[in-house]
Order: sequence, then C-alpha cells, then structure tokens
Amino acid sequence: MKVPMTSKSNAWRVGVLALGAAFVLVGCGSSVGGDATPSGSSTATNAGTGVAADVPTGYNACKDIPQSVLDSEKLLDRTANDSNVSGGIKWRGCIWVQNDGYGASIRTTNLTVEMVRAKNFPDTREFTIDGRRAISTRQNETRPETACNLNIEMQGGSLEIYLTNPPSAKKTGHLDTCELTRSLAEKVVPTIPAGA
Repeated sequence: MKVPMTSKSNAWRVGVLALGAAFVLVGCGSSVGGDATPSGSSTATNAGTGVAADVPTGYNACKDIPQSVLDSEKLLDRTANDSNVSGGIKWRGCIWVQNDGYGASIRTTNLTVEMVRAKNFPDTREFTIDGRRAISTRQNETRPETACNLNIEMQGGSLEIYLTNPPSAKKTGHLDTCELTRSLAEKVVPTIPAGA
C-alpha cells in the first residue's frame, strides 16, 4: 500500500536533499589538498599524490553503524553521500538528520589524520577514541561554530564525521558542535572492526 505524502513529509525530504547538497559542497570546499603524504600507509596510492587509491575498506558507514547508535542520537533519513574531488580524494558514506537538531555526514575517506593535521585548520584538537587517533577541526571559515569535522584513523585513510549544527536547531543549536561530533564519534568508532 502506498502512503500519500503530506506537505510535512515533502518538506522533510526537501530538507534532507538540501542538507546532502550542503555536505557535498562543504566537504568538497574543505578538502585537504593532494600534496600531503600519509605516513605508514601500505595501501596502493594514486601516482604522485601520496593518497590511497580508494577509501578504507572493512567499514561501510551506511550499513555498519548499528541502529541502536542511530536511535540513541535520533538520527533519521539516511541518504547516500559519496563524492570525489581533485587529487584523488574520495568520500563514501551517508548523511542523517536529527529532527530539530544537527545533521551528520559519516563517511570513509582516503584522507589521513596526518593529512588533516598538515593543513593547520582552526581549533585543531587531537585525541584518541577507542584506541584510534582522532583529530577535530573547524573548517567552515564563515561560521566555524556551526560545523565540525572529526577524522578517526583507519587503514589507508580515516572515518570522517562532519556535523552541521545551526543556532536555529532547537535541540542542539545551543551546544558546542565539536563536542557533539566527539560524542557521536565515541558511539560510532567502537563499531569499526579492529583491522579496518
């Protein structure tokens, strides 16, 4: 049986599509250039760039994040969000939104923690989550308080969690975006297999 779409559900879908477009634009605009060289990577690399030829394998953010984690954050409406930019940089994953809260993009990328560190983005913080090196940065130059990138070390790249948290978000707009990102990462990272 097909359920008729209401104007509210149409507005929600349009919002999710707009959020996906924003993630692609911001993700592409804030990407790390291909001139940095990851250390210790044994995966195949793109000629001349030092970047792994593909994103890390062994974890698919669209399928491998347990529903219990998504439910605990009230994340809804999974939408694919893959992108490629110059220099062979790639992202593979999905976006979710929290009703009246933040939007989250969770994707594997062939960008490494070292590559992100080398860019010296504002408010760079390094720490460990579940035994993996992690780095959070504020790459949105126009509204740094509303967005946060967090990259967690994986073989041949990282898992990137990117949150947008506008002040108008009733549930989370008053909270620090990088703290929200780290809290989400602390739930997601333990679900990554040890060898990934």
